[in-house]
Amino acid sequence: MSEPAGAKSTADEPWPVRVVSQKVGAWISKLGWVWVDGQVAQISRRPGSSVVFLTLRDPSADLSLTVTAHRDVLDAGAPELAEGARVTLHAKPEFYPARGTLSLRADEIRQVGLGELLARLDRLKKLLAAEGLFARERKRRLPFLPRKIGLITGRASAAERDVLMNTRRRWPAVEFFTINVPVQGPTAVPQIIDALKVLDKDETVDVIVIARGGGSVEDLLPFSDEALCRAVFGARTPVVSAIGHETDAPLLDYVADLRASTPTDAAKRIVPDLAEERQLIDVARRRLERAVLTLVDRETHRLESWRSRPSLSRPELMVDQRAADVTALRDRAVRSLENRLRRADDDLRHTVARLRALSPAATLQRGYAIVQRADGHVVRAADDVKTDDLVRVRLAEGELQAVVKENQ
Repeated sequence: MSEPAGAKSTADEPWPVRVVSQKVGAWISKLGWVWVDGQVAQISRRPGSSVVFLTLRDPSADLSLTVTAHRDVLDAGAPELAEGARVTLHAKPEFYPARGTLSLRADEIRQVGLGELLARLDRLKKLLAAEGLFARERKRRLPFLPRKIGLITGRASAAERDVLMNTRRRWPAVEFFTINVPVQGPTAVPQIIDALKVLDKDETVDVIVIARGGGSVEDLLPFSDEALCRAVFGARTPVVSAIGHETDAPLLDYVADLRASTPTDAAKRIVPDLAEERQLIDVARRRLERAVLTLVDRETHRLESWRSRPSLSRPELMVDQRAADVTALRDRAVRSLENRLRRADDDLRHTVARLRALSPAATLQRGYAIVQRADGHVVRAADDVKTDDLVRVRLAEGELQAVVKENQ
């Protein structure tokens, strides 16, 4: 038998579907009335019916809810409501057990005006700035010449054509990985985020460009979405924002690593211009050639200067000069030595003559004699010897032995 409503099931017994449905409906009915913000994806006004059906989508997620409201509620709060508009509505969640679906029943609908949108964007901008998502120091430099460029843009859009055409015109060899997504409407943000994840995971993609043409503030709202801004901030690959015209400034411009004023400007900033680079190379090559020629010319003149010097033009002159110097020094040395030898010889002869003139032998030659006692002492006075002392008498030639006979 089926378990009655409100009865509790044991751990071993499953609940019937209707019981689960009833419990879910009872829990949802306790939520009461809530304020809901979203984007209108679809409006259904059936002829003859007083009820209007709306499909309300979350701008940042692939999620939608059905909203029912009385036609008078819609006409009173948002009579010009169109698909893609942002609304705030006061509604009560309702669960239909028979179909197992959740919907909202609204008793008040307000279309979000431009002023309120701008105020919300300003609050979000301050929040993201305070968290550091706009910090200049975290922005990465784009590669000088990316191998492959990831492009997120609308299908067959002017932005896609401008980026592809101008980029390939500047650098024909560039490669693109293009993902086409909606660039406005309720499905734009989740699909842009999914495309960003795909390109960011591809290691061959060096830079990602998110491009869209101009539009109203409402059209550009997806590019100020908080979820998209945080996804771009967390991307590994540098991201370029090329949204709208130069005066447009969605929050994506502040988060991206580089802000391009237009899709055409993005093409100019992500790749160098081939013609300009060739011109720079030609200029650099000519400067290099002039520098090399100047260096060679300067070194040639230096070699010629060295070769003109006598030491290199006639190296034997240096040897001959040094040989003459050595010969002259040798002759001076010989003459100096001969002069010194002659002076020494003259000094020696004079010294010998003086020695001979002063020597005892010369005195003996003049007839004198030297008397010495037996102990060899020279006798200078008669008192130096005694009678009968033996003395030796030295003569110029030979010597005599004598005995003293008398000492007077």
